[in-house]
Amino acid sequence: MSEPTEAKTDIVAEIEECAHCGKPLPLCICDSVTPIESRVQLLILIHPQEQDRALGTARLLARHFENAVVRIGLSWPSLAKALGRPVPDPSRWAVLYLGSAKVEDLETDAEIVAINRKGELEPHQRAILADIEGIVLLDGTWSQAKALWWRNAWMLKCQRVILGPKRPSLYGRLRREPRRDGLSTIEAAAILLAGLEKRPDIAATLSGSFERMLARFREVQAKLPELAPKPKKRDFRKRRR
Repeated sequence: MSEPTEAKTDIVAEIEECAHCGKPLPLCICDSVTPIESRVQLLILIHPQEQDRALGTARLLARHFENAVVRIGLSWPSLAKALGRPVPDPSRWAVLYLGSAKVEDLETDAEIVAINRKGELEPHQRAILADIEGIVLLDGTWSQAKALWWRNAWMLKCQRVILGPKRPSLYGRLRREPRRDGLSTIEAAAILLAGLEKRPDIAATLSGSFERMLARFREVQAKLPELAPKPKKRDFRKRRR
């Protein structure tokens, strides 16, 4: 006989969360996280209504980097306030842009592309990307990430970059996106950091963590589906990003 739903719900409520990644302990893989030293800094802004603890990757990503900054909220008056320290030149920071521009529509096959405010290719791509010292990632659903973009006008001072991933997200059917370039936060960071620093080892390390996270999710889902529920079908008639 299966255990009553009420009993399973009580068990889930009693399970502690990891203080580092925020996931329920059965889903935590922090003990396998490998530290990464990176020249390019990370600022991860999480929408306060982002509730996907089971499949979210922002905090797991931050665990790899000693100086990664994670903030939960809707708006900050400046990049410096969000980081908690002075920023001499915000233009040397890049924001993973959430507009309609797609790499597939531009005359390039690069995975990382710098664009201007009109969504056009910036000239001198190599020089622009080599000058980037930090990346701002917006974490949440497509609509939540766009809300973060519109609520923080200081991002207009940063360089906009978009991604043209060579392969779809490893989420697969666990989380379907309306666009092929829809990636998890950790996958986006893997492409950006590995590409900007010319270090494929960064991508390999982050991808390995993501794969372990997904494998753990599937294991727990089979034993305790209330803790790792199957994602609900999403209605993409309303654009999310």
